[in-house]
Amino acid sequence: MTLQAQGLAGAKARKGGVPAMLRRLGAVQLDTISVLARSHELVAYARLGAVPRNAIERAYWHPRTATAFEYWSHAACVLPIEEWPWYSFRRRAFRARGMRWHRRNESVCADVLARLRSEGPLTATQLGGARNGTQWWDWSDAKIAVEWLLDTGEVICARRTGWRRVYDLPERVLDDGALGADPPDAQCQIHLAGVAARALGVVTTADLSDYQRLRYGGLRPASALSAAEAALAADLAPVAIADGSGPAVPAWADRAALATRRTGRHRTTLLSPFDSLLWDRKRTQRMFGFAHSLEAYVPKPKRVHGYYAMPLLAGGKLVGRVDPAREGTTLIARQLTLDKPSAAEPMARALVEAATWVNCDTVKLEQVQPSALEPRLRSALAAAGAS
Repeated sequence: MTLQAQGLAGAKARKGGVPAMLRRLGAVQLDTISVLARSHELVAYARLGAVPRNAIERAYWHPRTATAFEYWSHAACVLPIEEWPWYSFRRRAFRARGMRWHRRNESVCADVLARLRSEGPLTATQLGGARNGTQWWDWSDAKIAVEWLLDTGEVICARRTGWRRVYDLPERVLDDGALGADPPDAQCQIHLAGVAARALGVVTTADLSDYQRLRYGGLRPASALSAAEAALAADLAPVAIADGSGPAVPAWADRAALATRRTGRHRTTLLSPFDSLLWDRKRTQRMFGFAHSLEAYVPKPKRVHGYYAMPLLAGGKLVGRVDPAREGTTLIARQLTLDKPSAAEPMARALVEAATWVNCDTVKLEQVQPSALEPRLRSALAAAGAS
């Protein structure tokens, strides 16, 4: 159910391209790290195949018509533009707390708004520079101001250029219906419970809060419902998840997912470490028996699977991982693990497909575990067309 809901199984998953995928998932996480590509591109690639990267970018950040916006959901995410009203609970919570990370200067906030009104959409660089120094958290006053205005909804980001946010006024981006909508906290929570259930197929109580991080940064709806209240109000079906190892876990399912016949092929693909299928590490462990973590911020000597280990999804299971890099037109598998011998062939296909997508014509293996499977993997790569 989850793989079909996530668009990773079934023929219908590719219909509608990137915009439909974004609506299906509800949110796609953004991150600055770029290995094969940035994470938001990898999420689309995993579900839709080798869509050109510039087409993925245009689909998220259309140059003329806003189809998505950026805001705090599970983390910093790109969200369907129609979801803007349902994050009003978080904008209110930011205003009530008075800050995110930095204390703002009200006069600078007023100056930023005045410039956006008079000059049109601007980047942080155009507003005066994003940083005071070399550290990422040492923001300039203009950056602190515009990010605070983004947090509270006085500014919106619906476009990027060269990975830089382009800030604009909501009234120039949103239609009148979205701009004027201000649903109460409880209604926001009910709506987002439905989004989480549709994106995952079946959800536990923890999933209902975690998928959009309803308690992000200690912020939660002021008039919060319990998860059960929100689930019932969202018309989710009460179910139980049992794996035979202990008591069944109470859960909630999307009624459409329950009624949908699960047919069609599973995707064989590499997944971004920030893919929404993997957001909850405990859920990933329960569902797939697969322990996954991002080691990019772990000191190199302490890494187990590599800087940016990408899990391999094949046959509806997570069966390996690879830490990739690019060097010219060569995709390098710096560290690769196969969980079972039969994972060699799907890993080879996934590597060759990913290499082709990022315009690489060669796949190079460095470290393979278990080492006894390296010959089988090399044979599979040759059969898949890797040089």
